[in-house]
Amino acid sequence: MSRTTVPNRATTPSRPHLPLRPLWLCRVCAAPWPCPVARLTLRQEYAHDRVGLSVYLCTVLHEAAADLHRLNPHDGPDPAALFSRFLGWARPRHLR
Repeated sequence: MSRTTVPNRATTPSRPHLPLRPLWLCRVCAAPWPCPVARLTLRQEYAHDRVGLSVYLCTVLHEAAADLHRLNPHDGPDPAALFSRFLGWARPRHLR
């Protein structure tokens, strides 16, 4: 690539939007993880394995609930909010 060539954002790898544990915030954008970019990435990664995506999200939901409860045991995470954050967005559209 020459110095005058502008990198193509679509093909230029960016930093992955991964969780910062135990806070469960995105390491890149600081939004609650999974952030919108992480959700899109996960949908693409698991495009042909919706069950696998659900299993993975259940696993990280369990880990996040434990981490967040340890950080704040008195006002721990709301189970319904955690479900929506980690699993609610991943349901197939026809089930919503």
